[in-house]
Amino acid sequence: MTEHPDAEGAWRTGTVLVAGASSQIGHCLLPRLRDAGARVLALSRRAQAAQPDITWLRGALPEPPRDAEQAVSVCCFAPMQALAGWLEAGGAPALRRVVATSSMSAESKRASPVAAERAVSGRLREGEAALIRACERRGIGWTILRPTLIYGVGRDRNLTPLARRAAHWRVFVLPRGTGLRQPVHAGDMASAVLRALGGNAAGRILEIGGGERLPAAEMFARVRASLPVRTLPLPIPAFAARISAQLLPPLRGPLTRLDQDLIADNAELERLLDVHPRGFRPDRHAWGL
Repeated sequence: MTEHPDAEGAWRTGTVLVAGASSQIGHCLLPRLRDAGARVLALSRRAQAAQPDITWLRGALPEPPRDAEQAVSVCCFAPMQALAGWLEAGGAPALRRVVATSSMSAESKRASPVAAERAVSGRLREGEAALIRACERRGIGWTILRPTLIYGVGRDRNLTPLARRAAHWRVFVLPRGTGLRQPVHAGDMASAVLRALGGNAAGRILEIGGGERLPAAEMFARVRASLPVRTLPLPIPAFAARISAQLLPPLRGPLTRLDQDLIADNAELERLLDVHPRGFRPDRHAWGL
């Protein structure tokens, strides 16, 4: 499904529902939607502090509060299966646009040695397929973004916990890894979502990574360098990582991927949405420190 470029900006005249609004992408997107003049409904499971010109709804898909029915556009950072279920049930009858986030894990964890990670990959791909079916049955324009590792506002579950533990204990574990990484800032994700609302990438699944690819070891080194306190580096030799992967099942997946490239191809993102993500240069604020 494609749309005329004149569709860009039309979302500003209707109500935009942001599902998963308290997520790191939602944190960056809400003020941009507000500043663009959109009427914003922000959906979250937990009560949130009031924000000017943003209406918070407490609840979750697939059974959001009644006010969500007003949505003409949806930005979804919640499970795609839940959004698909709401659409299949006839939710938001005037809905014209959906932009949702999936993950590059849909592909990178397909062959993981950890069953739980393979299950995550399967759920992501099933969610994408269910959302596409629901949108196409109703004639709703859709775009799905598959990001790499997201960082930037201290709400991620990957680099932020690592940075905070290191800042607390003053020791930074440095795994050795040659696989390339491409962390993407939550603010650049928000830019991509905002541009996708215009419809230029309707009917597409787009990969999105940061503007820089770097070895995993260098990524960790830059996280350490960004901390506001001195930390003792604790390099982990490759053989120790292999042993840990065998002895500690929860770490098996991440440790076995240290020498694998986990990157995205931004070519279509840049061509269709004119979004050019920043390189990986975090500071203390990226970890909420």
